[in-house]
Amino acid sequence: MSSVERGEIALLVPGGRGQLGRELHRRAKGIAGLVHAPGSAELDIRDAQDVSDEVDAFAEAARDNNLRPVVLNAAAHTAVDAAESEPELAAAINVDGAAALARACARRRVPLVHLSTDYVFDGTADAPYEPTDATEPRAVYGRTKLAGEQAVLAAAERAWVVRTAWVYGAGGANFVKTMVRLAGERDTVTVVDDQIGAPTWTGDLADGLLELAGLLAARRDPAERVLHCTNGGRASWFEFARAVFAEIGADPERVLPCTTADFPRPAPRPGYSVLSPRAWAEAGLSPLRDWRSALADAFLQDGPALRGEA
Repeated sequence: MSSVERGEIALLVPGGRGQLGRELHRRAKGIAGLVHAPGSAELDIRDAQDVSDEVDAFAEAARDNNLRPVVLNAAAHTAVDAAESEPELAAAINVDGAAALARACARRRVPLVHLSTDYVFDGTADAPYEPTDATEPRAVYGRTKLAGEQAVLAAAERAWVVRTAWVYGAGGANFVKTMVRLAGERDTVTVVDDQIGAPTWTGDLADGLLELAGLLAARRDPAERVLHCTNGGRASWFEFARAVFAEIGADPERVLPCTTADFPRPAPRPGYSVLSPRAWAEAGLSPLRDWRSALADAFLQDGPALRGEA
């Protein structure tokens, strides 16, 4: 966070008990002068008055401590398959809650970074998606996240959307933890090989978001209000699974490929969801490293958690 001095920033992280929110909280504590990362039990983003009160209290605390406030919104309904059967709940969180947060931030003149997803695209591209590419979500989750993006950008002048994808980390359930568990339970594991994306470690993603928060705190606002942030490179879920097996010393040959048609799910998945880092780099932000290097570092730093030992 070179754009402001260490300790000069205040961060509010709704969704602070989720996978990304926990990592943001952990990494921000050594950088920010004030960090508050409430979970859904502390801050129900569906309650507009609760959201307004929380932002008011945060803005006042930042002012009293002569800090520069930024909100990083990691609160979301991310259960992709469950959203198909509970669209009202997904919309209440991903659309209405996000809009309420943006309105509160606009009223207090606090910059907002809102996290979104590759699911806003239909997944039929054959080259990395740019932020300006046409969106056509196929799942309820993607449709609510896109509507949330639009609501946030309309409600607050100093709001930015950051789309990411294929996120894993020490906190919460994720693909890496599932593969580690299955490696210990089964002789072979079958994983789809026709969905392509960029596995993204919460550690690197959190560092990128904190760098963006530093720019906003210094009023070095990116010109483009929608940005993409993932680890670099690309892989199929099958290739990702084999890499996880290699990291834990299991034989990658135990991972077998299948097609999406062989593994039907309630929500359709994008066949291709690699996101272009162009706008991120043009904003002066550091591109995230290749996904394979990040995965190795994730196991070095958070191995016990990823292995289910912590």
